[in-house]
This record gives sequence, C-alpha cells and structure tokens, in this order.
Amino acid sequence: MDAFYASVELLRYPQLKNLPVVIGGARRREDMYLERLTALDPTRDWKNLPLSEIPVEIFPRLSTYVGRGVITTATYAARSFGIGSAMGLMKASQLCPDAVLLPVDFEEYRKYSRLFKSVITEIAPVMEDRGVDEVYIDFTNTPGGQREGGRVLARLLQKCIFDATQLTCSIGVAPNKLLAKMASEINKPKGICVLYEKDIQAQIWPLPCRKINGIGPKTDERLKSLGINLIGELALYDPMLLVEHFGQNYGRWLHRAAHGIDESEVVTHSEPVSLSRETTFDRDLNVRTDKERLGAVFTKLCEQVSSDLKRKGYLGKTVGIKLKYDNFKTVTRDQTIEAPTADPKEIRQFAGQLLKRVDLTKRIRLLGVRMGSLVRLEDVSQQNLADKKSTEPSSQFGVNEELF
Repeated sequence: MDAFYASVELLRYPQLKNLPVVIGGARRREDMYLERLTALDPTRDWKNLPLSEIPVEIFPRLSTYVGRGVITTATYAARSFGIGSAMGLMKASQLCPDAVLLPVDFEEYRKYSRLFKSVITEIAPVMEDRGVDEVYIDFTNTPGGQREGGRVLARLLQKCIFDATQLTCSIGVAPNKLLAKMASEINKPKGICVLYEKDIQAQIWPLPCRKINGIGPKTDERLKSLGINLIGELALYDPMLLVEHFGQNYGRWLHRAAHGIDESEVVTHSEPVSLSRETTFDRDLNVRTDKERLGAVFTKLCEQVSSDLKRKGYLGKTVGIKLKYDNFKTVTRDQTIEAPTADPKEIRQFAGQLLKRVDLTKRIRLLGVRMGSLVRLEDVSQQNLADKKSTEPSSQFGVNEELF
C-alpha cells in the first residue's frame, strides 16, 4: 500500500492532501483539536464539526513538537524533504518544520488493512500476509494471472482495492518474492512493475544493496567497507570472499540474492512467534523518582499485550521484559511459565518478577513487555487452564514490594 497510514489519515482529513504530513508520536484522541478550535472562536460550538472541515491552520506542526517520538510514516510530499519512517520527529522538524503532525490510530489502520486484504483474497486467494500494509500473492494459478506477465491482474487488483477503500497501492510482479518486493518499490506510488529474470542486470543491479529485503544498515555498511555499494557489484563479488566475511549461510544468500535467486514459497498461514508492546519515554525515567509513572506504563503494556493475545486467539507461555537505558544499552529478561495465559494480571505479576533480574539504578529510556511461546486458545484444554497451582506468582512479589 502507498504510504498506508498517511493515506488512511487523508481519507479522514482530505484538506491535508498534497501537504507534507507526518504520522507519529502520541495516539489519537477524539477531542485533540477541540481546544485549538475553541481558541480560534470561543463563541462557536465546534463539537460537531466534521473532521474534513477542520481548518488547516488548526493542525499542529512539526516545529512545535518536543520529545523523542519517531515517525511511523509520512506522505510523499513530506518524503520529498528527506523525511522517512523510523526517523526521529525532532530531526524531521529540522528538515520540514511546517509539516503537519498527526498521531497514530492503529485501530483505523487495521480496519483498512483487513478490508484491502479481503478484496485481494476474493480475486487471488493464495496470499501471504506480511503485515498491516503489505502482502505477497501467488498469481500462478489465478485466472488471468499470466496475461501480459501478470500486469492485467495487477491492474484489476489496484482498481478493486481503490473502489473498496479509496486507497492506492503499488504492485511488483516477478518470478519470486525477493524480486517482487523490489519491483513493487520501483514505480511507487500507484505503480505496476513487471520484472523478468532477463531484466535483473538492467533494473536491479544499478540499485543500492539496501534495496534487497534482508540487507539491513549494518550489513550495508560492511558491504560498503568492501567497496560494494550496488547490487551489481555484490553480484560480481567473489562468493567465497562473501562467505569469509559474512559466514557460510548469509554469505551464500547475499550472492544468490544479488542474482535475483529466491526459492521461498508464498506462505498462506503462519503462527506468530511472539506479541509485544513497548514505549519510549519523552524523558529518561528514574525508578526512585518516577515509580508511579513507570508502574502505570508497565501495567498498561501488560494490558495491551493481553488484549492483543485475546484478539488474535492466543495464549503465551514465555513472559519477557525489555529495558533500554539512557546510555542506549538494551537488556531483556524472560521466563517460561507452566500454564499459558493471556490474563493481564498474571502477565503483570510474572513480568514484575523479571524486574528483580535487571539493573534499576540506571535511568530508563524504553520499557517493553513480550509474550512468547504462543499457543492457540482453541488448542489448550480447559484442564490445562484450570491447573495453575504451580504457576501462581510467588507472594514475595506482592503489591507492597513491587519495584514499580
């Protein structure tokens, strides 16, 4: 999907179309603009004003943001200033201070995600879900999937998705998932790119290595230190030297990926490994002076993980926590419990025990809670759920002795 979160927001606020808009920071509140509107004209009742009629000058700008939040996504108008996903909002404010800043609304994004995927599966049912805004589709045996190399079916998908959602997408059609992923980026937004194996040298080799899904920033830096900047340079590099520098499995994969070789299948169903929630604080917190706030956030994270588990129909057997200190060092701790759970109070108690195993004298920048070793609720017998005597959290971590 093209700038998915931002595009969903523009359906809500069409008056922001063609403006640089950034999504990030706090979650959306229903009354978030009421105070600003009241200040604009105290004599007017603004409560029933349609969102599409909110004056553009009411929306907050990046220049007013103070904190350490990061960008979830941005419109293409904002991206033209060098703004991108995962960039700090403070840094983005230096690149485009007049960009409109909107909070995230994951519930709305998930709604549209389910809608566009349901449209796809009605036309091409062999679909691999890759997250809220991206899928892989196997055209092989879909009626019309081979016409014009898949271009006809791609156009049909774009039209049907737009008719159902008013959102646009870009589609890459290729012999495998690796190339299809890269092809989908070539003609964004609203693009279709059909990529054949014979096109790899002309269209893929001139691209930076980071365009390969599976090459991250650290690997990219190591490749650059070897004089490898482009995919074509990687393809022509001695594969034995790649193995020497990156290990046998990853080195061989790098060589094959540069040649457009990928044999992974479209997986129509996969079980999640874990579910987690985390938050980065606007300032580093101290357990001694900020205990109440840390406790409230910790409890909320456990409740959110519990809600995610219940919504997806899972229970977890491994409870984990994550802390990032003010020196950016990250620590994690986890424990496996006997009976799987999705109960927020149990998650809070077990996660609270793990705090005994981390250094709480340092200031905390980020806090997270995770549930792993997931099992489907329908696969767990009532007998297993009832037998929890051995999994009850120890009383030594009672309310009066909680670390936060």
